[in-house]
Amino acid sequence: MGSTCGHEHPSHAPGADAVARSVAAAESRCQAEGDRMTAPRRRVLELLLAAGEPVKAYDLIARFGEDGQAAKPPTVYRALEFLERKGLAHRIASISAYVACTGDGAQAHAAAFLICDCCGATEEVAAPLGDAFSRAADGAGYALERTTIEGHGRCPNCRPAAAA
Repeated sequence: MGSTCGHEHPSHAPGADAVARSVAAAESRCQAEGDRMTAPRRRVLELLLAAGEPVKAYDLIARFGEDGQAAKPPTVYRALEFLERKGLAHRIASISAYVACTGDGAQAHAAAFLICDCCGATEEVAAPLGDAFSRAADGAGYALERTTIEGHGRCPNCRPAAAA
């Protein structure tokens, strides 16, 4: 994500070994749950993990082919839908981007994101009241499939600039 106020944030991109470990864990989990981690699903997850920050779908489409070839949009969107359903990725609606889940790997969990409107830094944090919200949905007869909370503001690196 680009900076809108000139401040850059430190990269949260993991190294190749960490990406490989995360992909292997995701593949094991999918297999244990009776799902397949197809090559397109694996590639999209690798791209999300390697980025270490939210990525727009069209950027994933452009980066998809290791030989520089773009993917067909349905291929990437189907992979993203699967990764979201499995709790391996989240869609951040307010910025129309996707991010690899940094949570504990639970399939159904409430995700909360802190998003810096200055530099674009995004951090997944424990969702406040996630269990209470799920209980309220249960009480109303809803079966939640996913919950995403988004908070916008300034990260620690950009806050001093905002006050000046």
